[in-house]
Amino acid sequence: MMSNSPASVFRQAYADGRLSQYLLLLACVAGVVGLLAARALVAISPLVGVAAALANPQLRQAVPGWLRSSSVWLLALLYGLLLLSGFYTTAWDVWRHELYRQLPLIGVPLAFALAVPLSGRQRFGVGVLFVVGLALVGAATLGRYLLDPAGFISLINVGQNLPSITRIFHIHFSIMLALAFYFGLLLSRSQWATPIWRGLLLASAATAAIVLHVLAYRTGLLVFYVMLLADAVYFLLVRRQLLISLALLLLLAGGPLLAYRALPSVRERVTNTLYDIEQFQQGRDLNNYSVARRLAAWETARTIATNNPWLGVGAADAYDAMMRQYEYQDFGIRPENRVMIHNQYLHYLISGGITGVFLWLLVLLGPLAQPSQRRNPYVGHFLLILGTAMLVDSLLELQIGFNLFVFLYGFLIVATERSSQPTPPTPARAA
Repeated sequence: MMSNSPASVFRQAYADGRLSQYLLLLACVAGVVGLLAARALVAISPLVGVAAALANPQLRQAVPGWLRSSSVWLLALLYGLLLLSGFYTTAWDVWRHELYRQLPLIGVPLAFALAVPLSGRQRFGVGVLFVVGLALVGAATLGRYLLDPAGFISLINVGQNLPSITRIFHIHFSIMLALAFYFGLLLSRSQWATPIWRGLLLASAATAAIVLHVLAYRTGLLVFYVMLLADAVYFLLVRRQLLISLALLLLLAGGPLLAYRALPSVRERVTNTLYDIEQFQQGRDLNNYSVARRLAAWETARTIATNNPWLGVGAADAYDAMMRQYEYQDFGIRPENRVMIHNQYLHYLISGGITGVFLWLLVLLGPLAQPSQRRNPYVGHFLLILGTAMLVDSLLELQIGFNLFVFLYGFLIVATERSSQPTPPTPARAA
């Protein structure tokens, strides 16, 4: 007669892999909810993921696959570059903090490479939570805009943006809205998408796109339309579906024009952006213009990179190096208005030199060498959207951007590579 005591249930859940799988699911849910609203959950999520890995009853058999995983090693090499910078850093306190802050580069891939993998239905559920959750946060934020549209337009006039109602920084929020749009469309075609779920996902995708345009987030709109262009090219050259490609190109041409004519926020954003660029080009006062200050930061970063080409100044010393260079050429920007680089590629160039940029490009482009990654549309959309966004912002330098990238890299890329490797089946995996 089988015992139903908590201890026996726990042992059975461990033995058949359900404990590991459910812990990984809990880590994913915590990660998504943390990104949307509860920041503390983001810090807990990697710890739960590591616990899921340790709870795998076939952990020993999974370790060789983890050690062979190129996506795991790519993120580990980024962490290794940070360790290497300890030999020449001068900002020891910052360096020690970065060692702790960037530990998810090791922990998150470990979780997705060693824990019992999520089932297809569970992965679908995590995706739905991300898409629908973002649509709800976006709709609530749009509601705040509708309460005072004139006040929001005045924010745009001074280069400001409306953060999400859950206080997500506007750049990361806009990127997440773009991801929600494309992921929502992809998930609606999943085998797990019943008519109700399909309708909810399509409605959520539409909501994300509407919020992105009405609130006129520059970075989000940039990646939205770059991805649309890439999809049009893909359907034309790879899928040979001319009508779909033409429809996407029509949307690419007509969407921005329609938004410009119909939405005052978009018109103000375009005018504000062009004026910012003009301020920089003509050498005027840049203090109150965000785009102009970013252009000045790029010029400052270029000078630093020229003087430290191979290993850079070190991740912990990047801020100090920027501020010192501003002392030589300040572009008329007061100290309180001097900004960091706002370009992830340039950030790796000054912090890690040519070595850092090379490793970073490997992280972004290396997975595409694998056929299984190229066939996964979620991977392609994730890499292109984040890769484009990082041309205009240093996403990894704020914790929410770092967590977003590392979580999706593990959930999509590490998990996809693992699924393409032969592994011993477990009852939980087969469920």
